[in-house]
Amino acid sequence: MRILIATGGATHSDKAVQLGAQIAGDADIAPTLLMVIKHEAEYSRAEAILARAVFHTALDKTDVRIRIRVGNPAKEIISEAGEGHYDLVIVGSRPTHKLLTRLLGTTIEWVVSHATCPVLIAKGNLRPLRRILLCVSGASTPSQQTLFTARLVSQLDELYAITVLHVMSQISAGPTASDEWQLYAGAAQLIQENEPEGKLLQQDIRLLEKSRVRVQPCIRHGSVVDEILAEAQDGSYDLIVIGAHQTRGWHRFLLDDLAHQIVVQADRPVLVV
Repeated sequence: MRILIATGGATHSDKAVQLGAQIAGDADIAPTLLMVIKHEAEYSRAEAILARAVFHTALDKTDVRIRIRVGNPAKEIISEAGEGHYDLVIVGSRPTHKLLTRLLGTTIEWVVSHATCPVLIAKGNLRPLRRILLCVSGASTPSQQTLFTARLVSQLDELYAITVLHVMSQISAGPTASDEWQLYAGAAQLIQENEPEGKLLQQDIRLLEKSRVRVQPCIRHGSVVDEILAEAQDGSYDLIVIGAHQTRGWHRFLLDDLAHQIVVQADRPVLVV
């Protein structure tokens, strides 16, 4: 797996380096550390920042590759990700005032919306990634986020516990009285009754179990964003994995609304596939 870690030397960028170093170390991967500068004159400063990042995260014990590009941060991160055929990009999330979280064109949103691979956003208090909350929509199985999560954990040495979460909203539930029980049913009941949501959960679980990880299903009822964030808190997960729609072209400014809300409001790392 090829990993690209983007940094700019700021505190929020340091979190991307820390998380990237942790994953690279666990998986015995030599990552690429990228810094984007606005002008060629900043090259020496960039070299110093990258050297310090390598030293303080023990990346010097790996064959880390250093890259410096000149231009717009979002565009250069995306270009490097595509040209280098990376499997994962890791970026840090800059703290943003709530009133500003809907501004267009932030670096994070540009990168996630246009990257050719999954993007991991480092934020909050970082911990070893031992408990993963995998959020699936039920639209298809196995989902892209399930396939990538299985690939990721298969390369890591530690045993992982993964919860596969599907949020059922009352709006999408069947309108007949005979279907009302689904509004309150748990994962075990839906699987036992062979309901569509239960079948989807079972297929995701079987795929993930091939990676020798502990997997459990979870069903919550209500608002998708609220329930995902609540489960993340209740279960003390170290990572949230979500899917997001992607559109073509640079006219795309924002993630789809659900993904955007989760990325903004989550207080821990979010992997967007």
